[in-house]
Amino acid sequence: MELRADGSRRGLWTGFLRSAKLFPDRPAVVAQDTSLSYRQLREVAARIAACIQAHREGSSTPLTAVFAHRSATAFAGVLGSLLAGNGYVPLNRTFPIARTRSMLVRSECPSIIVDADSLPQMDALIAGVNEPLLVIAPDLEDPRPYRERWPRHTIVGAADLEGYADWREPDAHEDAIAYLLFTSGSTGVPKGVMVAHRNVAAYVNHVAERFAITELDVVSQTFDMTFDLSASDMFVAWERGARVCCPSQKTLINPGRFIREQGLTVWFSVPSMVALMKQSGLLKPGGFPSLRLSLFCGEPLPVASVEAWAMAAPNSVVENLYGPTELTIACTGYRWDPKRTPAEAEMGIVPIGAPFPGMEVLIVDEHLNEVAPGADGELLMSGPQMSLGYWKDPEKTAAAFVVPPRRREMFYRTGDRVRRPAGDGPLTHLGRMDSQIKILGHRVELGEVEAVVRGASGVDGVVAIGWPITSSGYGGIEVLIEGGPVDLDGLRAAVAVLLPDYMVPRRWHVRSRLPRNANGKYDRKAMPAVLGDSQ
Repeated sequence: MELRADGSRRGLWTGFLRSAKLFPDRPAVVAQDTSLSYRQLREVAARIAACIQAHREGSSTPLTAVFAHRSATAFAGVLGSLLAGNGYVPLNRTFPIARTRSMLVRSECPSIIVDADSLPQMDALIAGVNEPLLVIAPDLEDPRPYRERWPRHTIVGAADLEGYADWREPDAHEDAIAYLLFTSGSTGVPKGVMVAHRNVAAYVNHVAERFAITELDVVSQTFDMTFDLSASDMFVAWERGARVCCPSQKTLINPGRFIREQGLTVWFSVPSMVALMKQSGLLKPGGFPSLRLSLFCGEPLPVASVEAWAMAAPNSVVENLYGPTELTIACTGYRWDPKRTPAEAEMGIVPIGAPFPGMEVLIVDEHLNEVAPGADGELLMSGPQMSLGYWKDPEKTAAAFVVPPRRREMFYRTGDRVRRPAGDGPLTHLGRMDSQIKILGHRVELGEVEAVVRGASGVDGVVAIGWPITSSGYGGIEVLIEGGPVDLDGLRAAVAVLLPDYMVPRRWHVRSRLPRNANGKYDRKAMPAVLGDSQ
């Protein structure tokens, strides 16, 4: 397979195979107390790939589902799918089974890899699958009971895999799907984002170089595989021979202990985790001396959170990354500077910085015309990381991937509101376009309310929502605060001095923990359900 200098024509597995040759005995992944070297992981993944290739039919959809969660088999399954020449479709047993089944059926995967702890859900999962499946269960010692229960499907257990040794490296096209990831859709039906090999190659090449990743690095894997940030942890680490450490859900209750026990050098998480650690008293000065790099993405990053994190990880560079799934993991970056950043931040939120190489930024008004320097608008981006669109959904693809006026190239509409820099300043994130609500005829940016409450309370975990819904917009604003104790009377008074009456929250709610979605981010759609009694 031809490999260009920019790495655009390469398989997502290429870096792993190179590292397996250079560092065969170094640990590639640690999960559930199991450590696999690059040699061991390559062997297991190659057998899975050979099995898929042996059962492939010419008309089969080139996708394989990976129904595994925080296990060594999950990582081997991802690599095995890719080594077979297929894209992988991550499924998560912690999701409602109906949602998982919908993803499996819609992706039309002819094969699925399942780990030991996900096997008990397979009966319910495949109940709605009409086509025969190749079910690969590397942890299954005796597949006979499953063959009796699922006679329509081909079941391959641990012993069977030993017979698949004839793996052939595929010749994937750069536009072939590397992974198909289902994200929340506005209609309640998940959208399948098709991410090509060239999209991920552009990201991995830049990030591995930007952060000088080496075989000595120990990289966190805090994200579930259904969250695209997990692809960064895996493939950036494997590009350079580094180790990926995947904590169990129980271990993640105390992330600080995980950092210290594993000797992590690279940390990557959503900002909400920092807020929770700060609230729980886990950010002790000098507590994480091993970290040399701390990355945050997925949500707005409060300045106060970084200040607390930087004290706990004094040897670490901190970067705020930004990027929707459709733009492949992250497409802009900003390096924290304690002297410069507070002045460049808006609403107490760290800027999202500058675009990655080859990525073009366009900030537009409602007619998709570029706004003036210093003005705000919707962020559109184009370039090598822009994905292929939505799986078998041309209407949604056409609505989100557009050609603006006086442009020839296609751009992705992020739905994020940013400020166009005046001069050489960084991009600043001002919230979602749909987080701007109307109260009594006034347009209100919920991010501004959250910024004022954070500043007045000293608490990072703050979510503002419009509530209740009215025919003309919303009746008012309600604020949920994670942690405590909070002097609500004093907080109300402080906020009332800083905001006009219509923006002052009408009710306040303090909770020990706010709802989070499967990706660890605050689940804003779930907030109304936990409002409870007013304060």
